[in-house]
Amino acid sequence: MNLFRSEEHVRNWSGFKPGTEAGLNPLSAIVGLFSGSFFTKRLDPDYASQMLKYLMELIGVLKTMGSFWQPPEA
Repeated sequence: MNLFRSEEHVRNWSGFKPGTEAGLNPLSAIVGLFSGSFFTKRLDPDYASQMLKYLMELIGVLKTMGSFWQPPEA
């Protein structure tokens, strides 16, 4: 993961690939993604039985983060 101070800074990066702009998100969005139940409740005794619910929450968050982050359609 690379962290940049602005979108302009990303575009000036030598490793930037045009067409990947949809994957640019602020750090707060990435933190929110990894702060969900799917990641934070792994030590709960009922995690395995609740995992589908947590996964659906995670997919809901991914859908708000732009087309780059969309899970593949089944």
